[in-house]
Amino acid sequence: MPIQYKIDILKELREKGYTQFRIRQEKLIGQSYLQQIRKGEIVSKNCLETLCELLECQPGDLLEYVSDKKQNK
Repeated sequence: MPIQYKIDILKELREKGYTQFRIRQEKLIGQSYLQQIRKGEIVSKNCLETLCELLECQPGDLLEYVSDKKQNK
């Protein structure tokens, strides 16, 4: 998968005070998206927008492109 997360999203959310319980309780991010993040799968544009808002960052702070050639080495 050439696009991947640069940081541990769940760890960064915890450091900002967003526990998984709080995220579910306040319905900030759906459970299916949390599962995708855990697996390293890229989530929807809307979810990325929410993550950027919560983490006070830009999408480029969360994602990076790694060519398949680099991943295979």
